[in-house]
Amino acid sequence: MASKALFSIIPRVKRKEEKEERKRSFLKNGSMLLKDLIASCDGKSHPIRCHSAAEFIRATNNFDRSCIIDGLHYGKNMYKGILDDRTVIIKQHYSIDEAIRDIIISMQMSTHKNSLKLLGCCLEFDTPALVFENAGKGGLKYDGSLVVDNELLPWKTRLRIAKQLASALTYLHTAFPRPIVHRSITSHCILLDDDYVPKLLDFSFSITIPPDQFYVQENFAKGTFGYADPTYANYCQSSEKTDVYSFGVLLLVFLMRREAVDGNSGHEELTKDPKLNVSDGQIQIETIADPKILEEVRGDEQAQQQLKDFLALALLCIQDQSEARPDMIDVAKELVRIDKSILP
Repeated sequence: MASKALFSIIPRVKRKEEKEERKRSFLKNGSMLLKDLIASCDGKSHPIRCHSAAEFIRATNNFDRSCIIDGLHYGKNMYKGILDDRTVIIKQHYSIDEAIRDIIISMQMSTHKNSLKLLGCCLEFDTPALVFENAGKGGLKYDGSLVVDNELLPWKTRLRIAKQLASALTYLHTAFPRPIVHRSITSHCILLDDDYVPKLLDFSFSITIPPDQFYVQENFAKGTFGYADPTYANYCQSSEKTDVYSFGVLLLVFLMRREAVDGNSGHEELTKDPKLNVSDGQIQIETIADPKILEEVRGDEQAQQQLKDFLALALLCIQDQSEARPDMIDVAKELVRIDKSILP
């Protein structure tokens, strides 16, 4: 009888311990989050719903691996799940600091149509978990094509995606009291909704430029090989031009349908391709553009000129010297011009 009583007590003790642990996590994460929200948003933050751990566990079938969205950023898992009768994306971070930063900036960016909208969070895990709106088409692969079915996007769609992402980054750089640098622009920080509208996500590495400064000096550089700004990589200085460089690499990925780093050729960076570094500056678009795009624009001189202007902009963005690169707002304006250069 005593042993039966003991076995009946153990589950209750375990449940109580789990409940106490969640309470401690909630208090720890909640206090840190509140402090950062007040400091960053000046008390005017957008409200987000706070969910329980049980809700997130049910939504993801206890974070089953079959629910993981493939091909997204290293360092966190993203799951598709059902929450409040709607399909959502739930993100698990492995770093508390990065999770809180992601919450704060995602909340600020949620008003922009090309930023993945933050719906809520859960503070009851060791690291805060986030819940976002769903994006039906999913993420992009390393070469800019869709993860699902290897879908190759038409040139007009790629150009529109680039234009809208430039708008989101311009907003990030200019819409707040101090510029915010994303610092992790790659093909994997983009989701597409059912209408192929791009949604920028993952602000966990983002950083705010302090008052009276033009960059942030750090002890070591973060980022993704192939997309990393040389100034940032060499001197650990983050600025808006850090994003401009990475965005320029992304433009090349869209145009060429190639990975930023070629794992099959000694991890060669796309920006170091000899075809992009000809001495006379006369790059032949036919030698570098994705064959699918070339087929689309064959015989259309205006569309071919679009490709050349798009390439010229990408090359301007990836200048080694950050001062030589345009501001993101000028990149966005040029993409609008390129898009409008052919009337519907």
